[in-house]
Amino acid sequence: MAFPLIGRKKTTIGLDVGSGLVKACVVEHGKGGPELVKVAIVPLIADAIVEGEVMDPGMVTDAIREVIAAAAVKNPTIVTAVGGRDVIIKKIQIERVKEQQARELMRWEAEQHVPFDMESVELDFNILDPEGVAPSMDVLLVAAKRDLIEGKMRLLTDAGLSPQVVDVDAFALHNAFELSYPDAMRGVVGLLNVGHEVTNINVLDDGIPILTRDIGVGTKSFREDLQRDRGLGAEEAAQVVQGYDRSPELDATIENRGEEIAMGIERATAFLATNSRASGQLRAVYVCGGGARIPGLVEALGARLRMPVELATPLTNLRVRDGALDPLLTDDVAPLLMLPVGLALRIVP
Repeated sequence: MAFPLIGRKKTTIGLDVGSGLVKACVVEHGKGGPELVKVAIVPLIADAIVEGEVMDPGMVTDAIREVIAAAAVKNPTIVTAVGGRDVIIKKIQIERVKEQQARELMRWEAEQHVPFDMESVELDFNILDPEGVAPSMDVLLVAAKRDLIEGKMRLLTDAGLSPQVVDVDAFALHNAFELSYPDAMRGVVGLLNVGHEVTNINVLDDGIPILTRDIGVGTKSFREDLQRDRGLGAEEAAQVVQGYDRSPELDATIENRGEEIAMGIERATAFLATNSRASGQLRAVYVCGGGARIPGLVEALGARLRMPVELATPLTNLRVRDGALDPLLTDDVAPLLMLPVGLALRIVP
C-alpha cells in the first residue's frame, strides 16, 4: 500500500537519528526497482539524546553532518521521521465521501480520537479502501505534535540540511517490511523495533499499521542490567549484548527484559481485541533494530509468546550494490536498517 507524500525522484537518503546511532541509507529508484547503494552509521556519545529529547544538540548535529558526508550524495533528497508518544496512528471508520470532503472531516474526527490539543498538531490521513462501494470507509488517521516535527526540522537545519519529508517511524518501518516480507502482509502480525532506549511495537492487520506502542526497554537496558547484576564493565557488557553467542551472563537479563517486551505485545493485542480493531489473532512477530541481534532474545520471545518470532532485516528482497555496506559487516548491521531503508524507499516529488 502507499501512504501520502509519495512522488518520484531518483535518489533518496533515509536519515534515522536514534538515541544511540545516526544512520543514513541511500536508495536509488530506477527501472529495475529500488537499490541500496550506500549505508553510513555514526555512533552518538552516551546521553546525547535521552528519551527522545536532544540533550547535546552540537554533538547530534555533528553526527548528522558526518553521516551525510559519508553517504556521499550531492544535493541529497532527505527523508526523516518522527515517532514516540507524541505521534498517534489510528484506524477509524467514517461515512464514504470524496477525498476533499474527507479532508474537511478529519479535524472533527481527530478531535474524537486524538488526545492532543488540535491547535498543536499536524494531521494527515489515508483512505484505505478508496475504490470501495460500502456506505462507510476505513481511514488511517495520523496526528503528530507540531513541536516534535519542528524540533526535528530545526535539528537538521542546524546541520545544514533541508529534509523534503518528515515521515512517521511506523510507516517507514512498514515500507521496508512490506518489501522484504510480503507474506507478512496477511493476517495480524507484530513488528518489533528494539532500539537503544525504546522498543517500538507495531501491529499490522493485512499490511495496514493499526497500532503502535512504545516500551521503555532497549539495548541500553540489557547493558545496564549486566553491569548492575553481573558486575560487568560498560565495554564488557556491550560486547556480551552485541556478541554472536549467548553468554550465561545474559540468561537472567533476557528472561526479565524478554518478559517485559512479551507483556507489552500481549497488552497491545488485548487492547485490539477489546476494541475490535483487528481481524484476527496475532499470528507471528518479526524483530528488527539493534536489539534484535541480542543472542537468545528472538528465541526467548518465541518461547514466551508461543508463536513464530523471526529476526527481520530490510535486505531480504532489496537489491544491494556491491560495496554498499563497506566497511560494515552485513549480519551485524542489517537488522538496524529497517527504519532508514524504509525512509529511503520513499520516492519524493
